[in-house]
Amino acid sequence: MAYRVVYKTRVILEMIKFEHTIFALPFAYVGALLVQKQIPDLHNLLWITLAMVGARTAAMSLNRLIDRHIDALNPRTANRALPRGLVRIKEVWLLVILSFALLLFSAYQLSPLAFKLSPVAVAVLSFYSYTKRFSWTCHLFLGLALGLAPVGAWIAIANRFDLAPILLGLGVLFWVAGFDIIYACDDYDFDRKYGIYSIPARFGLERALLISAFFHIIAPLFFVAVFFVLHLGLFYLIGVLIAVVLLFKQHKLISPHDLSRAGVAFFNLNGTLSMVMFIFTLIDVLFPLYLF
Repeated sequence: MAYRVVYKTRVILEMIKFEHTIFALPFAYVGALLVQKQIPDLHNLLWITLAMVGARTAAMSLNRLIDRHIDALNPRTANRALPRGLVRIKEVWLLVILSFALLLFSAYQLSPLAFKLSPVAVAVLSFYSYTKRFSWTCHLFLGLALGLAPVGAWIAIANRFDLAPILLGLGVLFWVAGFDIIYACDDYDFDRKYGIYSIPARFGLERALLISAFFHIIAPLFFVAVFFVLHLGLFYLIGVLIAVVLLFKQHKLISPHDLSRAGVAFFNLNGTLSMVMFIFTLIDVLFPLYLF
């Protein structure tokens, strides 16, 4: 019995790519750190973390459910848990419901506005998985879903909208959309054959990578805008500069004729970028060194 529980847990964690939490969670913490330029109290940190776990688990589980028939046809994804029958559909639906419940309950524990807006987050997270069926802007919808992380964390503490978290969220939106385009290049032939919408399928690999690069120019500009709006210090700006280097590096790793290192660009460099932004924001909050 214990072995089955451990095995099923491992299958589920693999199914939802739990390790990809490293993309959005650090930016949620960045949003939380910048509200009052200090480390939030344990209550807020705990419930923000649980809200993020619930949101991401629900979104990924729902994505796997909605895409299970497409995944079964795609050689890259045919090995996933649902196409192989390693988990039952009812089990994944239960996980979706429980995860969204965790998101809503966590929002209730944080601030009134966070709780009122939590259905909006549920709607965005649910809608994203359908966008590849009718629009090549699906990458931007994924960016929007992850871009809600710092905005939601800010609202969870401040109980209000402000310009800074919106700018931060837009930076995350274009960063995520840019690397998701790179990721989608691996499915270029499959998407064109089966009518799946994506920027590579719509514009071709060369133009897709140019659009990705353009998005990765825009993203740091929004991060820099946060620097000026909140009058942040040198360490935050250093974090943004390192992020720019990481974005440049991932575009040097790939080309329309060689996508063999797309996995490195997708996970390693982008996971590092989110952690860099969090760590240098934390240092900036703890040891502010203002330029002006």
